[in-house]
Amino acid sequence: MSSIGKSINQFIIEQQLSHAGSGTDDLSGLLADIASACKKIAHLVSRSAIIGIGGASESENVQGEVQKKLDIITNDVMVEHLNCHGYLAAMVSEEIEDIIQIPEQLPKGKYLIAFDPLDGSSNIDINLSVGTIFSILRCPQGVTQPTLEDFMQAGTEQVCAGFCVYGPTTMMILTTGDGVNGFTLDRDIGEFVLTHPKMTIPEDTAEFAVNISNQRFWETPVKSYIEECIQGIDGEREKNFNMRWVASMVSEVYRVLTRGGIFLYPLETKSTSPNGKLRLMYEASPMSFIVEQAGGVSSTGYQRIMDIKPTDLHQRVPVILGSKNEVERVIGYHEEG
Repeated sequence: MSSIGKSINQFIIEQQLSHAGSGTDDLSGLLADIASACKKIAHLVSRSAIIGIGGASESENVQGEVQKKLDIITNDVMVEHLNCHGYLAAMVSEEIEDIIQIPEQLPKGKYLIAFDPLDGSSNIDINLSVGTIFSILRCPQGVTQPTLEDFMQAGTEQVCAGFCVYGPTTMMILTTGDGVNGFTLDRDIGEFVLTHPKMTIPEDTAEFAVNISNQRFWETPVKSYIEECIQGIDGEREKNFNMRWVASMVSEVYRVLTRGGIFLYPLETKSTSPNGKLRLMYEASPMSFIVEQAGGVSSTGYQRIMDIKPTDLHQRVPVILGSKNEVERVIGYHEEG
């Protein structure tokens, strides 16, 4: 019997029943809270111009970037939906410098979450897709007031990762370590329903996504790879490539999941991001978990992203992810020096 059309809650419950006795009921509840928050964010994004919450705010986030009004609002939505049902011990957000503790008067759970409430928010004012990314970790046993060290877990320790993309339709992509599934928000019933089961990334591709305006800052391996893609059928690859760039990681990764491709935000020599641009805990690690579960590869060029243990809540890393054969080709260029 086809599972297409199942609600995300039904799907999660059935998936957890297959792990009876593993104590995963709290995870199902937490994912239901995340889905609820994403529904509200989808509504706010769709009405941002109408209710006057588009554009920049007067504040900066911890990275010194000017925040959009929706960055602040969506962060508050995530915290509001996640802190009161006793599933979390604490949370961290790309928009907040320190750990967000659960209020003392509220129950606490056994999970930690890291999230980017509105990835690609620079696209809001030009009506392009944005999204929400999240990563769920286990809180160390016996810890009731999590510290920085409790969040410093490698990507391999993730229990679950996912993202929502707010585009022509609102979709949630989810993995709990047993493949990747995609759910579409049915606005008529107010539920995410399964529409893209067992998503897989083709091993080969003829499509790459990179901000080519930064080419002068790249290391030689990435320059060489992109140059051979651009040369197309006239170069040593003897095939033509298409280039895409949306400046929204959720959109880029969703495209890779649905039709293959390689996405690069490589190491650059610019002083503003000497260690890479994307945040390990809020973007690189959860997206790497999803990509690997769909049969792709994710690397900095020098190491598997899932193996990196964070040293800071807002650590940045270079990211190269997508179709297996193309990513491994770029890794090979790095190994050759």
